[in-house]
Amino acid sequence: MKAWKALLPPLIGICIALLPAPAGLAPYAWHYFALFAAVVVALVLEPLPGGAVGLLGLTVAVILARYVLFSPEQLAKPGFSVPNAALAWALSGFSNPTVWLIFGAFMFAMAYEKTGLGRRIALALVKRMGRSTLNLGYAVLGADLLLAPFTPSNTARSAGTIFPVISHLPPLYDSKPNDPSMHRIGTYLMWVAISTTCVTSTLFMTALAPNVLAVELVRKTVHVDLQWLKWLFAALPACVLLLAAVPLLTYWLERPSVKSGPEIPQWATGELAKMGKLTMKEILLLAYVAGALALWIFGDAFISPTTVALLVIGMMLMTRVITWAEMMQNKDAWNTYAWFATLVALADGLSRVGFIPWFATTVGSHLGGLSVLKALVILLLMNFLLHYLFASVTAHVTAVLPVLLAVGAAIPGMPVDRMALLLCLQLGIMGVITPYGTGPSPVYFGSGFLPGPIYWKLGTIFGVVYMAAFFLITVPWVMAR
Repeated sequence: MKAWKALLPPLIGICIALLPAPAGLAPYAWHYFALFAAVVVALVLEPLPGGAVGLLGLTVAVILARYVLFSPEQLAKPGFSVPNAALAWALSGFSNPTVWLIFGAFMFAMAYEKTGLGRRIALALVKRMGRSTLNLGYAVLGADLLLAPFTPSNTARSAGTIFPVISHLPPLYDSKPNDPSMHRIGTYLMWVAISTTCVTSTLFMTALAPNVLAVELVRKTVHVDLQWLKWLFAALPACVLLLAAVPLLTYWLERPSVKSGPEIPQWATGELAKMGKLTMKEILLLAYVAGALALWIFGDAFISPTTVALLVIGMMLMTRVITWAEMMQNKDAWNTYAWFATLVALADGLSRVGFIPWFATTVGSHLGGLSVLKALVILLLMNFLLHYLFASVTAHVTAVLPVLLAVGAAIPGMPVDRMALLLCLQLGIMGVITPYGTGPSPVYFGSGFLPGPIYWKLGTIFGVVYMAAFFLITVPWVMAR
């Protein structure tokens, strides 16, 4: 761990705290913002894993609760217990239903890996469509699309399932990383994979963990509930167009010299033969995830999405699709659970101390003279372009989303529910713009098939394309509904 990465976050927090509180904001709220800013900087720099950063931030907030969490009026109440109230706030995220939904979906992803179903789906599509390089791109897309609704980690889905399969394909055509031969087929495949997962991460609420975190922050900040099906219908028109265009656009821009050949289907056929027939665990998992998807779409009136996830986990344990030991060893799931539980509480603290309403009123006054549509476009552009500053969608959501929500909600006439949905629908597609923009990006960047100049060029082009589709299709579609 580099010392400056560990020292810079608390230093920034202390410097902010020493500044006078802005007019209209209580000193304790300003001090809490200083602590929150230090946590966000630490999430970006990662001197420690995200879960550890969140836990440390919560612990410091509890210790300093008298100075950062509670107003003088609260402290003056007879019988008010600062330690108990602060601890109850700090632990509130661990009982949050959204955090448990994220955890449950990670268990779905683990089941895909343990049973081999995810790899089987990817290989089957490669076998059927791999004779043509262009069609192979659509096979990669199809594998990600099939896994996306049940895999909230695009890192697990794309970097953990798709990448290990497609990394075997370039050598079949002597396409090597960090070599002119990478353009034969390797660069094409890798870019299709990363740019595709950014679109599927937008299409489904449960395809990206920060999506679900964003839904919870929307509920807490502006009291709007975003349902799975409403999200899907809002994202569908633009995402369908982008999914159809990604392999073709990449094919035009990169022009792989290998156009077709029998080697890839033959290799996939051999790998499927090694896997053998569909196992009972794979069949059960298919039934469980289909049932979960049906209940998420149609069962919201009588069973919550989180309960569905917990029910499926119980069924997988009972039928030994996964075991309790495997569940306990799933470090990614438990790490994400701790990470998001702490971030939900920390982000909630900004509203609790009054920082978000103050900021919204202050910034909103500068946008008040604009039309609702112009103000909305400015907020959406800010949300998208600010992602250049973040190496984590989670950090972006935690730091930026509550503020933009509050600013938008303070603008007279702003349709808050549609504004909130539109801000959330940018979270997946914004990951395409940089080599660090979303979880799997560093994996593809580090593959050697997408060196820096190529990645930044394609990221810029696809960022413009994705933004154009969003503003020309998604925004009018959502605002008209």
